[in-house]
Amino acid sequence: MPTFTAPDGTLLAYHATGEGPPLVCLPGGPMQASAYLGDLGGLTAHRTLIRLDLRGTGDSATPEDPASYRCDRQVDDVEALQKELGLDRLDLLAHSAGANLAALYTARHPDRVARLALITPSVYAVGIGITVEERLGTARLRRDEEWFPTAYAALESLNSGRPVPDAWQAVAPFWFARWDEEAKAVRAAEDEQRNDEAARVYGSEGAFAPEATRAALAGFAGRVLVLAGEADVAGPRRAMAEYAGLFADAELAVQEGAAHFPWLDDAERFVATTAAFLRGRS
Repeated sequence: MPTFTAPDGTLLAYHATGEGPPLVCLPGGPMQASAYLGDLGGLTAHRTLIRLDLRGTGDSATPEDPASYRCDRQVDDVEALQKELGLDRLDLLAHSAGANLAALYTARHPDRVARLALITPSVYAVGIGITVEERLGTARLRRDEEWFPTAYAALESLNSGRPVPDAWQAVAPFWFARWDEEAKAVRAAEDEQRNDEAARVYGSEGAFAPEATRAALAGFAGRVLVLAGEADVAGPRRAMAEYAGLFADAELAVQEGAAHFPWLDDAERFVATTAAFLRGRS
């Protein structure tokens, strides 16, 4: 397991698997170990995945300063990884909350990113608003599922600011296209792999400056993929289209039937879309 040292002295780890040119992968959570990304549905047949364990997660060390968990401060960690790999420019993939870090890195170092793949991305770093009705409307696509009534009631309670007991557990089926044993295992592992202290700091006050980030991303010359899940309540289609519209050269791909983990929901389709984007024009 290769390691490198962040500017503040924290020892960080990454995992390299697959064949082909390197693709740096930033996990979500926020602040979940990168293990859950696995081989991204078989993307390792096309690219060497460089999965970064963010500070305080997975095999990376815990920093001396907990304030360094803040998303904007971790941009330096990605830069240190870029230097460790000896790459002039990165192809960068980020999932969910990891997209916030990818957006900040790209905004700060646009010349170091060649291609940027944002997979069911969180929108906090760029300040895109998502209405309650957009989330609930997306959730209602699943109305025929047997678990829907309980999960939908819990989702309504979360959006009202008055969550019912165990609401976050109850809404878990919405994150996956199939609420089967594999999905339940992935969901259970989240609690073990996530650093909750770090997660609370990740998006804390000062982490994001959306107007400045949006302005910087508008000038980004690289290619961008925003891959959304048709049934992802965290990233409804309209918000994902708005995200893609922030860039000069971006495509929006909506994976039919997918939720928040599209490589689990339909690996073949996810890999086909993502690999085609990554091997496209520079």
